Amino acid sequence: MSSHLARQFTGFLNTPPLWTKTQFGIRQFEFPQVDLSDFTPTPIPQNLRLGHQMEQVCKQLLDHSLDYEILLFNLPVRKGKQTLGEIDYIFKNKTTGQLIHVELTYKFYIIDPKISEPIHQLMGPNRRDMFFTKMEKIKNEQFTLLHSQVGRQILAEQGISTQEIGHQACYKAQLFEPYNSNPINIRPLNPQCISGYWLRLADLQADIFKAFEFYIPYKTEWVVAPHEDVPWASHFETLLEVNLRLLKQNAPMLWIKKGTDTFEKCFVVWW
Repeated sequence: MSSHLARQFTGFLNTPPLWTKTQFGIRQFEFPQVDLSDFTPTPIPQNLRLGHQMEQVCKQLLDHSLDYEILLFNLPVRKGKQTLGEIDYIFKNKTTGQLIHVELTYKFYIIDPKISEPIHQLMGPNRRDMFFTKMEKIKNEQFTLLHSQVGRQILAEQGISTQEIGHQACYKAQLFEPYNSNPINIRPLNPQCISGYWLRLADLQADIFKAFEFYIPYKTEWVVAPHEDVPWASHFETLLEVNLRLLKQNAPMLWIKKGTDTFEKCFVVWW
């Protein structure tokens, strides 16, 4: 098993859910314990978008778990030539026999405390991707799709009745708070999701960062915990590369190596 692949699976498992139990009218899927000691993952095409890679990771882990049987994975729902959406997973709980429809989301959000409500404070590092919008879409579009006429028909063809299905979200996230900020109260969201901080180029230019080493991970590595085994670069080289990304309005993630086993994760934003 390649070390990158192993780290991707571990990174996924170690990422906490964005909330626990039921919030916003959406029940969070409780990920089962998975024993990785006898687990051999199938390689995942690295040219897939990160979200699709996470769907494959999640499927393989659940296939390996003792608790669930996957009845359906990534089923497009089409009406004529129009694709209305996609059903991520339908599982059967092996103990209770219950059917669960689960929509998977894996996100990286910065927290903008200038906005008053925690559920509106979360957005993608490029400010295009809002948590609130995604959460509403899951509840009002993705869950209801199964109960539409075409959704019921497609599931009936698979031998699945929509009568008994429960809807849940497996919504994992890494959150980044403002650099040097006071502790932020993000409840009802899960504070364990805070993985690092975000800052601007001017902050990164400060003398305090000059002694450290840096690495700009590829997007497929964003899930992974920072580790030693990458080509680290100096502060000066990193500033040049970060500046190029920011000019393209692209907020890069950085791994910062502060000492032998001391790493931090951050985003540098352009706005």
